[in-house]
Amino acid sequence: MHRLKEKIQVHNPRMKRTLTLFIILIAICTSGRSQKFSNEFLSIGVGARAQGLGNAVIARTDDVTSTAWNPAGLIGNTDLAGIQIGAMHNEWFAGVGKFDYAGVILPEWKGGRRIALSFIRFGIDDIPNTLSLYEADGTVNFDNVSEFSAADYAFLASYAQPLNVREGRLLIGGNIKVIHRIIGPFARSWGFGIDVGLQYHRGPWSFAAVGRDLTSTFNAWSFDFTDEEKETLSLTNNEIPINSVEVTKPTLILGVARRFQLNQVGITPELDINLTTDGQRNVLISGDPVSIDPAFGIEADYDQFIFLRAGVNQFQEISGFGGTQSWQARPSLGVGFAFSALQLDYAFSDQTGLDNGYSHVISLLVNLRKDG
Repeated sequence: MHRLKEKIQVHNPRMKRTLTLFIILIAICTSGRSQKFSNEFLSIGVGARAQGLGNAVIARTDDVTSTAWNPAGLIGNTDLAGIQIGAMHNEWFAGVGKFDYAGVILPEWKGGRRIALSFIRFGIDDIPNTLSLYEADGTVNFDNVSEFSAADYAFLASYAQPLNVREGRLLIGGNIKVIHRIIGPFARSWGFGIDVGLQYHRGPWSFAAVGRDLTSTFNAWSFDFTDEEKETLSLTNNEIPINSVEVTKPTLILGVARRFQLNQVGITPELDINLTTDGQRNVLISGDPVSIDPAFGIEADYDQFIFLRAGVNQFQEISGFGGTQSWQARPSLGVGFAFSALQLDYAFSDQTGLDNGYSHVISLLVNLRKDG
């Protein structure tokens, strides 16, 4: 981050204050209690392009999916001034879990500023509710079995604008996100959070920094069980939950990418470093409270028409039989095609780290011209 600041020659004092505030917020928001892996569904990844690159995209993201990765990237594509619509569908465990995304960038206005809206859902549907399976006399009545869904929702409102610098191009963006999580009729929560991102482009180089959940994101949980359901939970040695608050601690992500152009062939590698602050995690560099998890992706394109991608992320140490230890990572592959106003992307990615965790990811981007 210090190198990024040194490279920027600022002639706008407001921008200098913005950069300082960004760093201070990261520093002061890393204290206090939290739950590990809170709101983890937002870390799965939006867009097949990002999934194919191992989620290493914050320095070069430049489309509507930037709302999930780095909101500053909403204005990274200088050729796009109109509306862009994006959608993605992804299924886990042979369709048991479903991940869906939809987003839109509104037309450019007032000096290149952009506003975007996004929606994310990750859910498991048709879960049997067996709390009323038994009658009072102990007999089984399958007619009492109903179904419910456990789903996580996120609504993001994003804003981005360019900042004046003497050399290169500096972009800044932010998200206000509302999170709603439900577990059938039994539990629900509402949460609110803020993300801030920067991108700096100079020649073939791109640098980025993203602060997620900068002020910590708070999910207030409430639970609703009938007296009969509480009795069933107690008799089956299950804990009856009480109203509580779940806290998501800040994450800082740093990224660097460089584009190499060989005639009509372009090659762009990117390295991202994820620094979590919620305690020791099983990642490449494990620490308390900060753990470091790298991600690497590389994209090759021919005339910005066809794209080939590969990535690796989420390095973990796995315990095997006999007490052996080994390192495991999550690889991914992807391909994309750009046809005029359409871009179709596909990724084959290991979503869970399990033997049956590979998933097919498909996403679509549609560009609409700006009126006038």
